[in-house]
Amino acid sequence: MGRGNLNSWRKLGWIPCDDSDIVGSGPSSRTVSRGVEYAYDDFCIALLANGLGYDEEAEKYYRRGGNWVNYWNPHQRDLFRDSMGEVMQTSFKGFMQPRLMNGTFRYQNTRTCSPIHNTHSCYFDTGFDTYEGSPWLYSFFVPQDMAALIDLMGGPKHFVERLTFFHTSGLSYMGNEQGFLPTYQFHYAGRPALSSYWVHQYIPTLFNASVNGIPGNDDCAMGAFSGFAMMGFFPVAGQSVYLLSPPFFPEVRIRAKMPGKWAIIRVKNFDPAGKRVYIQSARLNGRRYSNNWISHDFFLRGGVLEFVVSETEGTWGTRADEVPPSYPTWDKEEDEKEKNLAAGKTKLDQDIYGPGKKKDEGDDLRH
Repeated sequence: MGRGNLNSWRKLGWIPCDDSDIVGSGPSSRTVSRGVEYAYDDFCIALLANGLGYDEEAEKYYRRGGNWVNYWNPHQRDLFRDSMGEVMQTSFKGFMQPRLMNGTFRYQNTRTCSPIHNTHSCYFDTGFDTYEGSPWLYSFFVPQDMAALIDLMGGPKHFVERLTFFHTSGLSYMGNEQGFLPTYQFHYAGRPALSSYWVHQYIPTLFNASVNGIPGNDDCAMGAFSGFAMMGFFPVAGQSVYLLSPPFFPEVRIRAKMPGKWAIIRVKNFDPAGKRVYIQSARLNGRRYSNNWISHDFFLRGGVLEFVVSETEGTWGTRADEVPPSYPTWDKEEDEKEKNLAAGKTKLDQDIYGPGKKKDEGDDLRH
C-alpha cells in the first residue's frame, strides 16, 4: 500500500490519529503500528544511504529513525477488567499510544487486538491505531535502538519482567509476523537463554506436523520463523544481526556466498530429547565466541559455529558488550532539553495569551 500521511510524518515526526493529511496512500488508521514501522524503515534507509556514501540522506533518515519515541507515553498504565468487571492494572507503565495533531496522546487500551481483548478487531479496515497486534506488542518494536527502549522500560531487569509477562499472560500471538521478534528480544537484555526457552516452547507446541500445525495463515512467514529457529538463528530484518539459539539438529549446513564455503552451526553435545536448550559456550572457527548474535559475514564467508548446551541457564551472551548492537537514533538528553524548553515556552505563552492557550499550538511538541 505504500506510505500515507507523509507531510505529517516529515513535519511532526508522528502520524496524528486526527490527521487530515492525504499525501501518500492507504487508510489513515493504524497510526501507532505504521509510525514505529516507518521509523524503522527510515533507519534502514539510512543504513543503505550510508553504505552508498549519501551522507546527507543518511543523516536525515537516521534522525527520522528516532521518531518511534514520539509514540511513547511514559504515563500510560496497563488497564484491564477482571472477571467481575472491576478495573485492574498491572505494575507496567509506559506504552506506545496514538497522538493527536496538538501533540497530546489519545488512549487506546494497551491490550486491544491481543488474544485476550478484541482479538480480531485490528485488520486493514480497522479504526484502531495498531494493526494485527496490541500496543503491548508494538511497544517492543524498536529494533534499531533496543538499548533506549530498555532504558525507558526501567532497565534490563524490568524489561525482562515485562517481556516475560507478555509471553505468559496470553498477550502474545504467534499467528502474525509481528509476534516473532519478541520471542528473541531477551537477547537485548542479556538473557538469551530466555529466548531459547520460548523458542522451544512455541516449537513444537504451536509449530508441528499436526493438522493444525501452524498458529496462523502461512503466507511464508510461519514456515520462515520455524525454519530459522530450528536452524539456530533469527534475522533482525534490515540489519546485519542474527540472534543465536541452539538449533534443533546436531548440525546445520548452509551454503555460503563465497564459492566452496559453508556456514556450519553445530551442537557438540546435542540432546535429541530436547532438554538441553541453553547455550553454555560457543566457538567460532575454533576461537571462543561470547556474543549472543552473529553478523551476515558468517553466511557470506562461511565458518563453523559450535555450541555446548545445558539444561540450565549459564552466563554465555549475558554481558552488556555481548548483546546485539543498538543505534542511538534518539538523544535522551537532547529530548529532555527540548521538553524543558517547550514547557518553559508554554508557561510564557499562557502568561501572555491566558491559561490553556499557546501560540502556534503543537510546535513545541515536535521533535
